[in-house]
Amino acid sequence: VAMKGSIRVGRNVQIAPSCAFYPYDHGTEQGLLMNQSPLHTEGDIDIGDDVWLGYGVVVLSGVSIGEGTVVGAGSVVTKSLPPGVIAAGSPARVIRERP
Repeated sequence: VAMKGSIRVGRNVQIAPSCAFYPYDHGTEQGLLMNQSPLHTEGDIDIGDDVWLGYGVVVLSGVSIGEGTVVGAGSVVTKSLPPGVIAAGSPARVIRERP
């Protein structure tokens, strides 16, 4: 369990170096120091079986990555991705289905 949310990683998942998982975010309330702003979450992170996360992928709260999906290097996953696709970009979007 991570702070403010859980991270579930399925079987046979490949996670390249420098990937990051953030199941929470800092608030930005006016009048508070940043380190005093309350944390909030959009929900848990769920990584399905047989997923490949390229170098430096960032996964944000409330995101599910479907089974067999590939996420390209440097992508920021802000919304859930379906199974069996290739996604890339910031924010990550589906490029195509896997063959």
